[in-house]
Amino acid sequence: MQSVEKLLGISMVDLLSVAAGLVALLVMVAIYQSALVRDPMKGRVKALQDRRDALKAGLITVSKRRSPLKKQDSVNVLRTIANKMKLLQNEQTKKLTVQLMQAGFRSKDALVIYQVARLVLPLLMGLVAIIMFYGMGVAASHQKLYPIFSIVLVFAGLKLPDLYVNNAKSKRTVAIRKGLPDALDLLVVCAEAGLTLDSALNRVAKELGRGYPELADEFGLTAIELGFLPERRQALMNLAERVDVPALRGVVTTLVQSERYGTPLATSLRVLSAEFRNERMMKAEEKAARLPAILTVPLILFILPTLFVVLLGPAACKISDNFINKNLGG
Repeated sequence: MQSVEKLLGISMVDLLSVAAGLVALLVMVAIYQSALVRDPMKGRVKALQDRRDALKAGLITVSKRRSPLKKQDSVNVLRTIANKMKLLQNEQTKKLTVQLMQAGFRSKDALVIYQVARLVLPLLMGLVAIIMFYGMGVAASHQKLYPIFSIVLVFAGLKLPDLYVNNAKSKRTVAIRKGLPDALDLLVVCAEAGLTLDSALNRVAKELGRGYPELADEFGLTAIELGFLPERRQALMNLAERVDVPALRGVVTTLVQSERYGTPLATSLRVLSAEFRNERMMKAEEKAARLPAILTVPLILFILPTLFVVLLGPAACKISDNFINKNLGG
């Protein structure tokens, strides 16, 4: 009876109360998210304006005016901790900065927060494990597994920042990959209309702001850098570095060659647009070809058993009745 009433040292009433509270919270969050109409470009325009102001001032980093004073104070504290622990002086700092940019975090403060989080979260999770297992006595019946549980929590705290960044990067990459064919078609139209590369990127960024805000953000930033950086090629290479999409790197290579050798921009973009359109069609055909093989498993597990019951059920019932009647008659 005691094992039924308690699970891992926690009463079932407390577990049910916590579960009910979590369900209510999730329902309220779902209702709020469904009722809220968000502007996907909210905040991005201000970030691009800050980038433009920074480039005007001859800077390459983002201006400190971007964040409020309180946030800057907290970030400065984290930066002080990172400098004392020498978290920003290793060889992987540049690689981590690129990964954060690909995930959409372009500020230098993002690197400080990421490094401090990787340092603090394992210690915090270890402290939580000590309080839960050795202080509160959670799962008292499994005291021998306390060290394993503690190691798992510490490892989870160590991997949480990486998982968050990788998840944000994958979502951003998928969104940019989806919007790239449409953006390239718009670039072809703008180039054929006689617009320069800067104006074309600005126009495409405005048109894609609602549907593909991530790609519009990158195009808008590239247009700003094209106008202010001393080398236009560097602005295009920055775009390829910020976005981990091979197709976009091909677009950047074409644009660089067009800038360097003076080839017509509309012709180059038209060729790339046709290639991407064919690639998208080939991917759709590939998915359609894989569909019969994918449907085999649910067909065997869910459809065939019900089909056998419907087809063979009446015959089985009839045979069973005949045998029963025969045995009773005998």
